[in-house]
Amino acid sequence: MASSVLLLGGCERGGLIDPQGPIGHNELKLMINSVEIMLVIIIPVIIMTLWFAWWYRASNTKARYLPEWAYSGRVEFVVWSIPILTIMFLGGIAWVSSHDLDPMTPLPSHEEPLDVRVVALDWKWLFIYPDQGVASVNELVIPEGVPVHFSLTASNVMNSFFVPQLGSMIYAMPGMRTQLYLQADKPGEYHGLSTNFSGDGFAGMKFKVHSVSYEQFTDWVDKARGTGRALDAAEYQLLVQQSEEVKPFTYHSVSPDLFDDIVTKKLAPGPGPKWQPGALGARPAEK
Repeated sequence: MASSVLLLGGCERGGLIDPQGPIGHNELKLMINSVEIMLVIIIPVIIMTLWFAWWYRASNTKARYLPEWAYSGRVEFVVWSIPILTIMFLGGIAWVSSHDLDPMTPLPSHEEPLDVRVVALDWKWLFIYPDQGVASVNELVIPEGVPVHFSLTASNVMNSFFVPQLGSMIYAMPGMRTQLYLQADKPGEYHGLSTNFSGDGFAGMKFKVHSVSYEQFTDWVDKARGTGRALDAAEYQLLVQQSEEVKPFTYHSVSPDLFDDIVTKKLAPGPGPKWQPGALGARPAEK
């Protein structure tokens, strides 16, 4: 079973086989259960294939040769009933899990969810914290043990938001708002990325997720409020220009209606030319 899970999740630590939140744990459990059910067919088929090849070898005079044999009701019953039962089990698990792991379903918790609004840009991620009044680029900071309610959209082309260790990939689409609930169970640094090809800078469209204590999260918010610029419509038009390998930075304030204006396309996506060094000060990364 361990080898099967490795094949599903890959050998690199920090992916699907190393979940760090309730959604990730439930998705890993779903994969393991699905593999176990499928092995009910796969293992006997492999064993029987090898046994048939050995038993009906040319040198075995005990094997019965029946060239006129064509049909057996018992064989047909076994051949069809086992796959049907397997499909029913898999279908039942998928049905139940699709409701339990609905990305719009709030996670059970005594803590109030943290609201984070996500905008997929070319080729970077914008994270807006409306309750805290700050924003960050290519860096997501969340408190441990607190559910996070993501509202996602895209400025120009469709992207997909995915933090493998936390679970559920979801699309971010221009002119639409999708939702996702995730949670990190303990402090750590997790890898986030886009899994939907979106052009030249797609390979570098990655971000870091920092799960920290609530006190550290408050300190980060206070620090963000004291640095960077204000993210308004004019600043957004600079940010939305195409750029690659952008280092994380923050905005000390955000226009309250900015995210809604992006979703409703009141703010033009305008990819424009590639981001030139110095367009927003020293913040763009230089290769």
